[in-house]
Amino acid sequence: MPENNSKWTGAWGNAISIAARRPENYSKNLTLRYPVKMLLSGNALRIKLDNFCGTEDVTITSVFAARSDGNSAIKAGTSLPVTFGGSVSVTIPAGENVTSDPVSMDIKAGENIAISIYLGEFTEMRSAVLITGPLSKGHFAVGNHAEAPELPEKLSNKTNWFYFLSDIEVLTDNDKRAVICFGDSITAQAWPDFLMERTLEISCGKTSIVRKAASGTRILRQYDNIVYDSYGLKGDIRFPREILVSGADTIIIQHGINDIIHPVGTDVNKFRPWSDLPTAEEMIEGLRYYIRIAKEHGLKVYLGTLLPIEGWRTYADFREELRNAVNNWMRTTDEADGCIDFDKAVCDPNHPSRFDKDCDSGDHLHPSITAYKRMAEAVPEELIR
Repeated sequence: MPENNSKWTGAWGNAISIAARRPENYSKNLTLRYPVKMLLSGNALRIKLDNFCGTEDVTITSVFAARSDGNSAIKAGTSLPVTFGGSVSVTIPAGENVTSDPVSMDIKAGENIAISIYLGEFTEMRSAVLITGPLSKGHFAVGNHAEAPELPEKLSNKTNWFYFLSDIEVLTDNDKRAVICFGDSITAQAWPDFLMERTLEISCGKTSIVRKAASGTRILRQYDNIVYDSYGLKGDIRFPREILVSGADTIIIQHGINDIIHPVGTDVNKFRPWSDLPTAEEMIEGLRYYIRIAKEHGLKVYLGTLLPIEGWRTYADFREELRNAVNNWMRTTDEADGCIDFDKAVCDPNHPSRFDKDCDSGDHLHPSITAYKRMAEAVPEELIR
């Protein structure tokens, strides 16, 4: 077993949110395979499986960890069973999570491993999160292929939905640490991936980046209907749970733009009343809640400014004024440990309410790949070294 000076530290992670409702909400006889790049070295790992948003118990038939090619294949002979209380199968009650037994495995920072999950019986596929980016790809296959080096070409496909798998921890040295990135779809997309790559270059395997982001989420509100429930849980439900990352000492929060852009009035959309539109003071109080809870857990807090939205389909001057008021508070408050000015990094300096050239993905809300790289570069080096 590892030496006494080793500790469990989060090496990879995702939020667990609500999968989009579809008629085919259950799966059976399905393999999920998630390749992930490890930012920390260690001699054992353990994983957390989470059924936080499920409405019923789910049973995971088996799980394996293996060395990966970074895509759908694993290296033959490297697959190791992941057990839970000594059992290869585990049932997770609705709203609960489970942590595996340690798996002895030498891991080097920068290498890829894969977690393969087999669902043998009908399983509610509700606890999941949608993430994208160069390091955020998943795969699924019909049948039990959890130990197979290759997924069968005619029975498999790619997916960006990550079901149940919320955390991978590594047993590593005491000087290793994790930085949490908390947010919505902008954080569920590419900038944390580019920050992972930058961190790996700078920190020599001493720091990991753990993403906790769910698309559509807001600080202050959530939807209570199946049309929009995949837009996730509100901040005071998500945040206290998602910051529980082993070995984390810092959190970067980039959250709040959906509070501003969603409400349009029930004459336009019956699920999006004007009463959902917050004031700047209400949003700031929501951010203060994040700061308070994070500091209670010993985390340093860095606030990320909200990005330009001019051209987005619900853009209006009053939304821009609200965004600016919240950003100005982030830039000037001494209640957090610092502010990362993502807005300044990607906006047009001559027209700050819109993205700079080559920084707009095309929808005027989500950044382009160029902008995501700028966001990763905007994170101060001392946070990730």
